[in-house]
Amino acid sequence: MNPDVKMHTKLDAKVPAGSLAEKWDRHRFNLKLVNPANKKKFEIIVVGTGLAGASAAATFAELGYHVKNFCIQDSPRRAHSIAAQGGINAAKNYSNDGDSVWRLFYDTIKGGDFRAREANVYRLAQLSCNIIDHCVAQGIPFARDYGGFLDNRSFGGAQVSRTFYAKGQTGQQLLLGAYSSLMRQVSTGMVKLFPRREMMDLVVVDGKARGIVVRNLITGELETYTAHAVVLATGGYGNVFNLSTNAMASNVTAAFRAYKKGAYFANPCYTQIHPTCIPVHGTFQSKLTLMSESLRNDGRVWVPKKPRDKRRPGDIPESERDYYLENKYPSFGNLVPRDVASRNAKEQCDLEKGVGETGLAVYLDFADAIKRDGENAIAGKYGNLFQMYEKITGDNPYKTPMMIYPAVHYTMGGLWVDYNLMSTIPGLFVLGEANFSDHGANRLGASALMQGLADGYFVIPYTIGGYLAQTSFSEINVPDSKEFKQGIQNVQQRIDKLLSVNGRRTVTEFHRELGLILWEYCGMSRNEEGLLKAREMVSNLRHEFWKDVYVPGTGKDLNQSLEKAGRVADFLEFGELMILDALARKESCGCHFNTAFQTEENEARRDDQNFCHVACWEYNGDDQVPNFHKESLTFENVELSQRSYK
Repeated sequence: MNPDVKMHTKLDAKVPAGSLAEKWDRHRFNLKLVNPANKKKFEIIVVGTGLAGASAAATFAELGYHVKNFCIQDSPRRAHSIAAQGGINAAKNYSNDGDSVWRLFYDTIKGGDFRAREANVYRLAQLSCNIIDHCVAQGIPFARDYGGFLDNRSFGGAQVSRTFYAKGQTGQQLLLGAYSSLMRQVSTGMVKLFPRREMMDLVVVDGKARGIVVRNLITGELETYTAHAVVLATGGYGNVFNLSTNAMASNVTAAFRAYKKGAYFANPCYTQIHPTCIPVHGTFQSKLTLMSESLRNDGRVWVPKKPRDKRRPGDIPESERDYYLENKYPSFGNLVPRDVASRNAKEQCDLEKGVGETGLAVYLDFADAIKRDGENAIAGKYGNLFQMYEKITGDNPYKTPMMIYPAVHYTMGGLWVDYNLMSTIPGLFVLGEANFSDHGANRLGASALMQGLADGYFVIPYTIGGYLAQTSFSEINVPDSKEFKQGIQNVQQRIDKLLSVNGRRTVTEFHRELGLILWEYCGMSRNEEGLLKAREMVSNLRHEFWKDVYVPGTGKDLNQSLEKAGRVADFLEFGELMILDALARKESCGCHFNTAFQTEENEARRDDQNFCHVACWEYNGDDQVPNFHKESLTFENVELSQRSYK
């Protein structure tokens, strides 16, 4: 532990007693209920319209609550959930290959390197089956086999086929289902939709979350909204690295505003690097493109055996190819978890066996699958992904192998929540990728959609009722109360400060520099020396930002430069928190790979005696070391063991 960091309280996750399989059902029964007539007297704010946000808002309204739903985009359909391509996990065992709720639970716990809460993960596995039934009833066009039954495919970290999919656009189809449910409630008047609004602050009254301050991104006006409870479903913070697979608008601001109001931030150093992305091609590139993990079902990953072999892939015979994942991990082969696949790709490139002009890529080859199943069959599974790859790179993946390299994708860290998905601020609930999640130190492929929909459709509708049942519906503040006025004032001061610097460097320059620092020292691998260096570099960059950033325009109209400046300012502060968390975790687990803690075979080596916990950080003032808290993780149903995919 960093000597500046002092341990404070141990957190209570409010996990119910009883056997693992009965916890959720027993807890649902014990939760207090809101009288149907009284539900109409409660108002709930939902920030975000992705899978978690849209499903929660629609379900709240269906139950009878009045909902105010906010999103940055011009339409809820443009939420980043549409980018999730490969599929959604569920323990249906339609393939009759040995799957079960327990196996999905175990694969998820193991895939997260035993750094997730048992009770939450088991609940997620239980609810996975409900999600598929619900989505089929909505009309989601899942892939079906020749007989008309729902089809499945495999994903990393599993030896069974449990992933339901709709070609390479599963996230988009699931979001359209949630969007349809949401818009039905908009038409009834139970949901009021507020597009093109960005949450700028959380309003806390008497210790409870009571509303938000937002900026109208079209007019620039600051607006306040009140409610009996606030639900954040604002996604992850992968764009702190500048280049990531996230949508350009994805940011940490809403979660970071809540953190500064007292919500603890958990495991911020857990950032997933996805192994199957189109490699970086230029300094001024704005984002990276994900090629779905589903491609690893049929694609074989390889590099030349000889370093610096620059021959075309078709000119390299089989005997001179290294199918390194298949050779090193015979049980799982190309379907090892993402953190394992990513580190191995980096290792091959470090050995100078990388391909392409930069040497920072490996091949993903479909030649064997096309020969075995035919081009039409492969096109039926991955056609739109192949088209996307060819459009971006100019190469036809039916004829030549794809080139891929790891990139920042998903964040397992997020605001800490208890079993009810409530943060340390009463009345503030956090869903989906915005919370510290059920994925531990590494998320298995096809589990993000599962968690988002489980949280929105099947968890929060019950647990928020338990909170509201103990809240008087008369407990709602007026928008011009002192707390809301103070919120407006704080946001306006920050906007004025950004506009008044009038420096020489663009926001994009600062963001690019921050991303390079974090990628180099807090990316796929870390060590104490590099992290300490990065901490100083980010701190200096943050101070330079407030001295020399240039933000054109005003705050009274549409100003995308101002929007980005506010987000990058938060990323600069948040980057320091990520580094602090990485420094404090003196072990390797999942995506947090500290080179000082590895096995003889270069795999992550955990320290279960000292670090089997969720690391939580409490804001302690600007330029002050945050307070450290922890939630101890206990494993009563699985045995802690060294992960092995061999």
